[in-house]
Amino acid sequence: MINLLLEGYDADAPWLYEELKKYIKPGLTVAVVAFSFRDECVKTLSDWEALYGRENGKYYGGIVGGLAAYGITEDSVSFVNFFTDTKESAARKIEAADILYFPGGLPDRMMERIKEFDLYERLRRHEGIVMGYSAGALIQLAEYHLSPDGDYPTFQYGEGLPYLNDFYIEVHYEGTDAQDSAIRRVLSERGKTVYAPTLGAGAILADNGAIKLLGDVRVFEAKKQVV
Repeated sequence: MINLLLEGYDADAPWLYEELKKYIKPGLTVAVVAFSFRDECVKTLSDWEALYGRENGKYYGGIVGGLAAYGITEDSVSFVNFFTDTKESAARKIEAADILYFPGGLPDRMMERIKEFDLYERLRRHEGIVMGYSAGALIQLAEYHLSPDGDYPTFQYGEGLPYLNDFYIEVHYEGTDAQDSAIRRVLSERGKTVYAPTLGAGAILADNGAIKLLGDVRVFEAKKQVV
């Protein structure tokens, strides 16, 4: 399995393109699991379309355009729509996809909606490429952490999809006190490496578990216990 853990939806950024073009190829199909939206912002289909719809979706052009740079055509990209898809139609989109794409937003709500649609096991069984940015990067970890911010006032751990289990990520790293405190806590409590992609400038590639850091990614390692 290939996991691409990105900072933003600019998958065609120059510092990413040369590496990602080895994996994202023309002719591949993509299912965008667009379940990470905030409840207070998205209450209706029209709200959802304002984010992900083809006509005026805030994120549609960035997601589809980023993939187009690699030769993936617009008609090869399907969005799993929380308001119009059934459990069965959502499952068909996922099973037909070579690439699963998880957008940014709220990782915990994304997981809750995945389970609501009975997609957890189907997503786990995927053997192709998994990519996502921000929350869509976090959700690729069996367990992720969230440092305090505007969406999450306190530090917390969350359950993701168990594609990767050997490290944690501090997304959008800017070296703030809250982020550094969260990293220290994870190192102490979990004893695993924390990768911190710098805001807008870093990404992580896992090729069947082999890690490659792209752009600016800080690495924080737990101190080894001497017995």
